[in-house]
Amino acid sequence: MELQKFYYDNRIVKMFAYATLFWGIVGMLVGVLVAFQFIFPELNFNFAYTTFGRVRPVHTNAIIFAFVGNGIFTGYYYSLQRLLKTGMASKWMSYVHFWGWQFIIVLAAVTLLAGFTSGKEYAELEWPIDILLALIWVFFGWNMMWTILKRRTKHIYVAIWFYIATFVTVAVLHIVNSIEIPWSLLKSYPVYAGVQDALVQWWYGHNAVAFFLTTPYLGLMYYFLPKAANRPVYSYKLSILHFWALIFLYIWAGPHHLLYQSIPNWAQSLGTVFSIMLIAPSWGGMINGLLTLRGAWDRVREDPVLKFFVVAVTAYGMSTFEGPMLSLKSINAISHFTNWTIAHVHIGAMGWNGFLTFGMVYWLFPKMFKTRLYSIKLANLHFWIGTLAILFYSIPMYWAGWTEASMLKQFAEAGTLMYPNFLQVVGQIMPMYYMRAFGGALYFLGAFLLVYNIYKTVKAGSFVAYEEAEAPALEKEGKRKSGEGYHRFLERKPITFMILAIVAILIGGIVEIVPTYLIKTNIPTISSVKPYTPLELHGRDIYIAEGCYNCHSQMIRPFRSETERYGEYSKAGEYVYDHPFQWGSKRTGPDLWRIGVKTGKNYKPDAWHYNHFMDPQKMNATSIMPAYPWLARYEINLDQTAAKIRVMQTLGVPYPEGYDLIANDDLKAQAAKIAEGLRAQGIEISDNKQMVAIIAYLQRIGTDIVNGEPAAK
Repeated sequence: MELQKFYYDNRIVKMFAYATLFWGIVGMLVGVLVAFQFIFPELNFNFAYTTFGRVRPVHTNAIIFAFVGNGIFTGYYYSLQRLLKTGMASKWMSYVHFWGWQFIIVLAAVTLLAGFTSGKEYAELEWPIDILLALIWVFFGWNMMWTILKRRTKHIYVAIWFYIATFVTVAVLHIVNSIEIPWSLLKSYPVYAGVQDALVQWWYGHNAVAFFLTTPYLGLMYYFLPKAANRPVYSYKLSILHFWALIFLYIWAGPHHLLYQSIPNWAQSLGTVFSIMLIAPSWGGMINGLLTLRGAWDRVREDPVLKFFVVAVTAYGMSTFEGPMLSLKSINAISHFTNWTIAHVHIGAMGWNGFLTFGMVYWLFPKMFKTRLYSIKLANLHFWIGTLAILFYSIPMYWAGWTEASMLKQFAEAGTLMYPNFLQVVGQIMPMYYMRAFGGALYFLGAFLLVYNIYKTVKAGSFVAYEEAEAPALEKEGKRKSGEGYHRFLERKPITFMILAIVAILIGGIVEIVPTYLIKTNIPTISSVKPYTPLELHGRDIYIAEGCYNCHSQMIRPFRSETERYGEYSKAGEYVYDHPFQWGSKRTGPDLWRIGVKTGKNYKPDAWHYNHFMDPQKMNATSIMPAYPWLARYEINLDQTAAKIRVMQTLGVPYPEGYDLIANDDLKAQAAKIAEGLRAQGIEISDNKQMVAIIAYLQRIGTDIVNGEPAAK
């Protein structure tokens, strides 16, 4: 059979690899800053663009979409061509993908620091960037599927199964979760509200972890680990079970992020059941990876690439065991809203994603530059520094989480809370924050060693931009042959394979989300719940822009410890006008849902809020909250009020017809009253300042019901 010559495009691989290293350093450096802001609040610099609330989403987006995202594409462009025995179908689409992705990353950093955020975990980017991201993702997927169709191999290898599932699922997740209506060039409100928004967001949020941080990296594991070990994958049958069970089960697990919260009990139960079931396919993948190294364990002691891969796969196994455990209600009641979750997330990010990326980079660059790695010793040093860093980071965070939970739930013999002040708990876990910061800095140091090692390797080598290869043309085959397994046959039909993957991932999302729209009893209405006033709406948007949701929840769970500390537990019907929802995922500070209830345990007058925003440490020396003095300087943009009201009306919020034309009159009247009260307390402030709006919002939230009954209006 005649061999056809073709070329592997290494240029696009190199570009994504360089981007991986660059954004990895940037993302980790920002993470170190965030960690040190916990112990030195002055590192917020009293500057709007550098506060924790704005910097933290920059860190998460930089690690997930910039570092890990570019790492995915590095491995994808290298492995896909070689597994399919062909160059990429379209070079120009590859380069549009690269430059478009980098442009999105830059836009994300700039807009998030400027306060343009949707306020939704892992989906903070605003509507223009969401659209651009979807377009670039289509370029990526189209090029991938086109390349698969022009392959010179009969069957698509297991790594490519995971690449296909990643493409279709991330597209579905991103589009569904990002449906929003703009009210300005860079701001919008999501079409979902309250309970529905929470379900859609954590259907997206959990599966962003599943299908962006997990499935593509499993594909990379199935390619690079056997290559580095020079061993075949342990079990083809286990690969099949791993893939289909994982993509079907994963999509159901999102509600386990919302246990004991105001979503229907049946949704919580589904999330828990499917999360527990996930242990089987997840550990099947881990076992398949580790047993691929059978016969190669002697090499692991010497080869830093294999060391990184072994720890990465082990971290994957640990995370995918711990995740289902955290979905058990009894454990979730302890872990949720604490630093336990932070430890869990970083085992996955630092161990699984970080170490697999490091190992892949160490293996790839010598191949592409036709040379040896500059220093094996330096790579081994990086491995041990990185491993110690993970331990220094995660163990204190586990300890902090358990400490938080035990202190916050502890009652004295008299039946009162042992630690009623949240800051008592914060003071207790400060040593853990110091250790976490040290661990993060150590991890960053290891990444810096990697960059230096790769730089020296590149300098010593000679890059092969287009690597010549040859293979026979693919012979078209139609029907399933006698003796050919059904899955083996399916591997010859990539379009059919993709359609089946789409069906597998759609079932869980439809079952969990659609009933909240069709069955009204899922979200009981409360007659006293009214829309936010125009001033409160502005205040809510300022609250979101400043990233307050990163530290404060607005969801009181039905635990005695929480109702004693914060007030009446939250009801689903209270959130029907919240676009977006603000239930939170981590409490670095206390819950705020009942802070506006004047008879509540945590009520604070307007003057207290003003002074607290201006100088939190003056109000309480142990506070780690940043100051927000610019809120007393920046003015409310009254030109935006009408547009906000009109979008809310479109979303079903019952403002009167024509209210957009007079909304600013109500805003000014309410603002004047608050400012007048502050001036009576000796605080000079104009009516039109953002401080007035955010105080109005804080004094409103959670006030629609009092002691379980509709509040009098």
